[in-house]
Amino acid sequence: MIARFAGGPLAGREPETTDAPWAGGWLTAGDADWGLYVPVHRDPVTGVVLAEIRVTTPRRP
Repeated sequence: MIARFAGGPLAGREPETTDAPWAGGWLTAGDADWGLYVPVHRDPVTGVVLAEIRVTTPRRP
């Protein structure tokens, strides 16, 4: 499976992952800020997953 990232620190990257379903997660690239990516669409023909950055606000304790 290939995940295509839109927005955030991983914008434009297409990493290859395992064949298992991917629920998204917190990811970063190099020294960039962390971004929460969520899968929004899976192409049934190619299996490519479009993952978009989800804007979040840090919680205060």
